Amino acid sequence: MSRVLLTGFEPFAGATRNPSWEAVRLVAAEAPDGLEVTPLQLSCVFDQAIDELRRAVREVEPELVVCVGQAHGRPDLTVERVAININDARIPDNAGRQPVDEPVVPGGPAAYFATLPVKACVAAVREAGLPASLSHTAGTFVCNHVFYALMHLLATERPTTRGGFVHVPSLPEQVLDQATPSLPTASVAHGLRALLATAAVRRTDLHTLEGTTH
Repeated sequence: MSRVLLTGFEPFAGATRNPSWEAVRLVAAEAPDGLEVTPLQLSCVFDQAIDELRRAVREVEPELVVCVGQAHGRPDLTVERVAININDARIPDNAGRQPVDEPVVPGGPAAYFATLPVKACVAAVREAGLPASLSHTAGTFVCNHVFYALMHLLATERPTTRGGFVHVPSLPEQVLDQATPSLPTASVAHGLRALLATAAVRRTDLHTLEGTTH
């Protein structure tokens, strides 16, 4: 059995549910064959979320870590390619903190790439019947904060552990009109299972077109 740490976030910005955590719980309850998935809910709080993640990595000793967050307005599961060393919060976190132009890790590299086979993960989600794309920005809020901290931890302390980040759309009940994209929790969980099954066994990525022109 391969050990996987799968994280989602608590609700934030006044919401009562977070689709990332809802989906993570479903995946952990019915994990892909061959995977032992430990779920973890992270606080939507700068620094505190990193401490929670580090503790869980020490306890679980995972071979794979995938963090999941909500991206309101995105229409699909987006596999993140790069984390940047910046906190620049447009809104306060759940503790009222709102860092501006601060590094996630002082003195750390400007960026880290995910060590998942990101394009293969996108393809796996699509093959499972869910919309997916490769993203080149995880934002500058707590999601990117956690993503960068995870990759820094793995690069400096756990080089044999692989990791990355996935953003998921809002829940249908969280959108105010039909023009705003959303996905049901069960669908998101189905896509995440396909992603994990691929990420756990594949080391090399696909050489396919997933770039952008802007």
